[in-house]
Amino acid sequence: MPDAVFAHPRLAVIYDAFDGPRDDLDTYLGIADELNAQHVLDVGCGTGSLALRLASTGRTVVGVDPAAASLDVARSKVGAEQVTWLHGDATSVPALRADLAVLTGNVAQVFLTDDDWLRTLRGIHTALGSHGYVVFETRRPEYRAWEKWQDAQRTVTLDVPGVGRVEQTFEVTDVALPLVSFRYTYRFESDGAVVSSDSTLRFRRRTEVESTLAAAGFRVLDVRDALDRPGREYVFVARRTT
Repeated sequence: MPDAVFAHPRLAVIYDAFDGPRDDLDTYLGIADELNAQHVLDVGCGTGSLALRLASTGRTVVGVDPAAASLDVARSKVGAEQVTWLHGDATSVPALRADLAVLTGNVAQVFLTDDDWLRTLRGIHTALGSHGYVVFETRRPEYRAWEKWQDAQRTVTLDVPGVGRVEQTFEVTDVALPLVSFRYTYRFESDGAVVSSDSTLRFRRRTEVESTLAAAGFRVLDVRDALDRPGREYVFVARRTT
């Protein structure tokens, strides 16, 4: 079940406004160019920010997400007809023979059990063509990002076009490593409605990620720094081997 911030209709339409500039997506566009990937699967595509940018370059793009409300937002955007949108997750994607699969933002960390993560990687393996690539980011546990989040618990108010003023409050609700939970609460000034969304991420060590990739039939080619958050995240580049 996707978190409310993606699945609740009122939250999905304001997601982009609060998410801000997606400078992190430049990394994925650069890697797609580097790998000459012309057919790309965007796993956990959300409101379609990366899928649409990839499609605008002439690539064949498939975006899959379990949150129907987020897909509705994606389908409403300019250029959405250039992307194939699928409601589901990586385990439901057919054999696309894609050159590249990407998981941006927190997508790789929402799989809390090893079984769920391995099933996701195996689903991606099926969707890729022979020797296709998977690229994703995951936060480095040693950076202890949750401590910074706790220090920066905050309230932000934005005037969202077509919606009005919305207040967002963020708080860390639990730290039970390797799991960290947090809550976003939104108050809509137009009618006073309050909607909350609870999320949990799993912080995997580099060796854990590498072992699950190997178990799913991938070979790690490179582990890079995230250009927008140096020292905070790993960016894995792996290739299908079987």
